[in-house]
Amino acid sequence: MAEAAGITARTLRFYRERKLLPPPRREGRIAWYGEHHLARLHSITALLARGHTLGGIADLLDAFEKGRDVRSAAEVMGLDSTVFTPFSEETPVRLSPEELADYFQGDVTAENLAASLDLGYVAIDGDEFVHTSRRLLEGSAELVAKGIPLADVLKAARELRAQTDEIAATFARIFRSHLLPQQHTTDPAELNDLLARLAPLAKQVVEAELGLALDRRVRAELEGWLGVGGLDVGDADPEP
Repeated sequence: MAEAAGITARTLRFYRERKLLPPPRREGRIAWYGEHHLARLHSITALLARGHTLGGIADLLDAFEKGRDVRSAAEVMGLDSTVFTPFSEETPVRLSPEELADYFQGDVTAENLAASLDLGYVAIDGDEFVHTSRRLLEGSAELVAKGIPLADVLKAARELRAQTDEIAATFARIFRSHLLPQQHTTDPAELNDLLARLAPLAKQVVEAELGLALDRRVRAELEGWLGVGGLDVGDADPEP
């Protein structure tokens, strides 16, 4: 196993002593390692090369193992549901631990990983992560690249989750109260056809309202920061 992982047997024993590697299956005096152990060793080597400490890696791997019991990949992707809805257009992304670390420039900590698992952004499938949305993954990574700590991005995501759930509840209530009773059917195919026609309308309304709200809020923040009190920010004196 040490040879296959490109490390020494002494290093492998050290990783086991530090709880970085699960114990092998034993048959008498023989220890059997498997593909899971090899994948873990490759991850440790890659994370060390990316500047993570052994202590930080141990915390991440511990959160990784605990995450196996939080949400399965099927749950994150909605594959365990018997009801199909056409609103989400997200593409899940499979990532190794080191690929996830690369996305967020070393800002993946045990706390951030636990928060992502709790939010349902990621699940664990074997020795890989499954992120529920490529757009959310890349958008979050861009925010981190621009200097916003991942912990703050995840905190904002939790707030947005609560707010968007309220928006979704409003639409769901309208659909059920006014549109579904008109269908006089419980045929899933017919209901799904109706929802497929409604999905772009709901998204159009939300996108328009969000754009207007961002205009109002961001302009107010900029005017307060620049101290121009109602003055168009384009007229502010650029000189210090």
